[in-house]
Amino acid sequence: MKGILLVNLGSPDTPNPKDVKRYLGEFLMDERVIDVPLWARTLLVKGIILNTRPKASAKAYKKIWWEEGSPLIVLSERLQDKVQKRVDYPVALAMRYGSMTLKNGLQELVDKGCTEIKTIPLYPQFAMATTETIDVKIDELVAEHFPQVKITRTPAFYKREDYINVLSTSIGEVLNGLDYEHILFSYHGVPERHIRKSDVTNGNCKMDGKCCFKKGSPQHEFCYRHQCEITTINVAKKLGLKNGTYSSTFQSRLGFDPWLKPYTDRTIERMGKEGIKKMAIVTPAFVSDCLETLEEIAMEGEEIFHEVGGEEFTVIPCLNERDDFAQVLTNIIEEWAKTPENAIV
Repeated sequence: MKGILLVNLGSPDTPNPKDVKRYLGEFLMDERVIDVPLWARTLLVKGIILNTRPKASAKAYKKIWWEEGSPLIVLSERLQDKVQKRVDYPVALAMRYGSMTLKNGLQELVDKGCTEIKTIPLYPQFAMATTETIDVKIDELVAEHFPQVKITRTPAFYKREDYINVLSTSIGEVLNGLDYEHILFSYHGVPERHIRKSDVTNGNCKMDGKCCFKKGSPQHEFCYRHQCEITTINVAKKLGLKNGTYSSTFQSRLGFDPWLKPYTDRTIERMGKEGIKKMAIVTPAFVSDCLETLEEIAMEGEEIFHEVGGEEFTVIPCLNERDDFAQVLTNIIEEWAKTPENAIV
């Protein structure tokens, strides 16, 4: 019997510092999130970050917390429900970090008789710190607890036509009739070294912006930067955006190592200072609104823009539980169910 496991990032159980500290500890100790030797990661995370950051992060979570709970969890559950109503297979939901564990999600499907499980990370673009860490953890759990289960992975869906159509529609619904001067496509940032570590061509990636657009490179299947740039290009083409009225940026830096550029916060500040008065911003690396979109962009980003003279700052929601996005996931599931021999395992 086939089953589906949708996987998102995760969230603290509550916005209280104790729960936020526990969540951050699990998240930041992942070797694919902070990819330094264990001793250095332990010193950084347990010796510094967890002694300073939980209170500030808890304050941020409280700003965006819903009555029903964490927005990311609530929205993911709504999406799961819509997908379940569209397919004949059991659909479970799990998080890479937090109490909604991958093990529990797999166990839920196994208890329903599933022996073939398709995992769908809810990330349109591949990254070492998102999709890869899910794949690796799933493999570990299956080997240890579910050896009878066959896992089928889902490749990044950033360039699927149906996904681009839905993302473009969601953006167009906000832009239609909106008087704006520039739209930022803000993607979650990753360290530049993550891109190099994911380079299957062993050195082709020069981080100069050229190989991102070189056709036919095998690196593109695992290059987060390339996939973000192509997402922007495809949406801009679909919406008929004019050159110079849109750009891609990267948010959420940590530490002092170079991360993907340009940075979202600095771009917002620069454009405001240069006289841009009306800006729109969308966050295509996230399918569910969360701390990074509701607080970092919608609150902090808007504050930066207004401080430097900007006037109108329009935040475009993530795809969340949109019916047409639920249908994209349904299409992915149905394609797998019809041609399982062609699935990537």
